[in-house]
Amino acid sequence: MSRPLVARIDLSALRNNLAVVRRAAPHARIWSVVKANAYGHGLDRVWSALNQTDGFAMLNIEEAILLRERGWKGPVLMMEGFFHSDELSIFDRYRLTTALHSNWQLKALEAAKLSAPIDVYLKINSGMNRLGFAPGTLTTLWQKLQNMTNVGDMTLMTHFADAESPDGITAPLHCINQAAEGIDCPRSLANSAATLWHPETHYQWVRPGIILYGASPSGQWQDVATTGIQPVMSLESEIIGIQQLQSGSRVGYGGRFSAAEPLRIGIVAGGYADGYPRLAPDGTPIWVDGVRTRTLGKISMDMLAVDLTPCEHAGIGSRVELWGKQIKIDDVAGQAGTVGYELMCALAPRVPVMTD
Repeated sequence: MSRPLVARIDLSALRNNLAVVRRAAPHARIWSVVKANAYGHGLDRVWSALNQTDGFAMLNIEEAILLRERGWKGPVLMMEGFFHSDELSIFDRYRLTTALHSNWQLKALEAAKLSAPIDVYLKINSGMNRLGFAPGTLTTLWQKLQNMTNVGDMTLMTHFADAESPDGITAPLHCINQAAEGIDCPRSLANSAATLWHPETHYQWVRPGIILYGASPSGQWQDVATTGIQPVMSLESEIIGIQQLQSGSRVGYGGRFSAAEPLRIGIVAGGYADGYPRLAPDGTPIWVDGVRTRTLGKISMDMLAVDLTPCEHAGIGSRVELWGKQIKIDDVAGQAGTVGYELMCALAPRVPVMTD
């Protein structure tokens, strides 16, 4: 490993964050959401740290099969269900729980030749307007599913569009309660934000995602700073070059940053081809040689520049944290106009990953 850039995955932080969820929703079971290759952390390397979960939730059949082949025997929820009817034989073989959100899925499940019924999560559209049946159809659909021989246990599911807001679940929860009136059924409604901030949504199952990996569902780290959640991924590198700038000297492509006075800067191995956000502006926080400082100039494909003014002892080989324990990924993402989710998922394949 010649290039000093590396991503570190703290498995103890992942276990800690699952425990935080347990405390937040003590009466609910937990679907640990591991879609998008466990939010960029690598499903194969992290799933065992979550083996105290009650179930795993994801999208891709390949990831579900991986868990089964690694020995996971508990529930696996496919949150978008099956995409083609011929996949139902795989759902049957690997005993996967399917979401149902479309009439064609309902018909395909009814017609399938299965060895045993499979469990179903009936998804209702409560305002997100992505996937799900209209709330007014719930009673009819529920009755139909109860009479289908291919259907095992049934759970009601929805996804909140604005659970980060104090009143963001009021209307969708009312919608679900009204639609489900008279139906005695388990429910899985709560995402990360609802799990932390809306206990009235917990019901039988919660579905935490981003909080398991140590970032805030609101995109603001201070919103979760007192919860005990810990960052799981750290992106670390080193200073590989030093430049002494004169007043008026410019930094990077297009010379976006201009030094107002003589300035010492460091060049870090790490850029947008590694997953660092190209749109990060001057002043994005970064940790160099144990000191918080700032980026300068446009982010290059393989390098970025940092202000060494507060880091007087920093030099070639000094350690840099681009995000992690000291520099929260939410803060970097916010500066770049995005969210921590995207930075995690955008970690480039060329970046070596180490687990601690």
